Amino acid sequence: MRDLLLKIKINPLFWLVVGIGVFTGYFREVLMIFTIVFIHEMGHAIAAHRFKWRIHKIELLPFGGVAEVEDVGNRPFHEELIVIVAGPLQHIWMMLLSYVLVHFSFWTSTDHHLFIWHNIMILCFNLIPVLPLDGGRLVQLWCTYRFPYVEALKYSRWASGTVLAVMILLSANWFPYHLNLWVVLTFLVLMNYLEWKQRYYRYMRFLMARRSSTYENHMRETILVRDSIPLREAMKQIKRGHYHMFNVFQLQTGKSLMIEEKEMLQLLFTKKKPHVPLSYFFSGRL
Repeated sequence: MRDLLLKIKINPLFWLVVGIGVFTGYFREVLMIFTIVFIHEMGHAIAAHRFKWRIHKIELLPFGGVAEVEDVGNRPFHEELIVIVAGPLQHIWMMLLSYVLVHFSFWTSTDHHLFIWHNIMILCFNLIPVLPLDGGRLVQLWCTYRFPYVEALKYSRWASGTVLAVMILLSANWFPYHLNLWVVLTFLVLMNYLEWKQRYYRYMRFLMARRSSTYENHMRETILVRDSIPLREAMKQIKRGHYHMFNVFQLQTGKSLMIEEKEMLQLLFTKKKPHVPLSYFFSGRL
């Protein structure tokens, strides 16, 4: 726990929001919201720490919080699922605790109702299927389970962008002057833009992490590819949680060659010719 507490960072704008809360008389409510968000993010961080994930930081932002953890796309599915849901699950015990505290004088019925309301709103908001919210991460996790990694990232980005666009349209129609809402939406737009911009870097980091993977718990799968397709395109068929054998097929002769995933990764990173067809590497063996 001490190691996690040392990773807490406070954004300078956070103090501005607290100051506004004090000035306007809403300090207690602002403190309540950030306490809920902090516990939510600590839920993610503690779960990640239990699985020995690398935790970069836990940052309090002006409109919430974020726990930045290691994400190379090669962790077991059940670990990532637990890390994702560990945040939303914190709201359950917090709300139950409020029902106990309401019987004490220091926790009024007004505090109780506000606390329950904020918990429900933060929980529901985080489950919206938009990256990097928990709902968006759950959609992305399901996509990586179902499709090759590159396609999974693309489908989850499209789903996130579509839902976010709908949210923006509804907000413009129903809450055109809600400043806090527009700040949050602006943040989500920025995060989705960065998700799209870093798509190639994230894919390459995924492949690099697989070079050192032990593949102990990976399912085996054979991928049939023609020798005429580029090495880069063949590698795009790799799935998370699987270890692949590539059946390289030569159409003209009808011959085929089984190549292990590790050899394909070695070619990708050492030969540095991702646009060259597979026949260039294996013509002497087919």
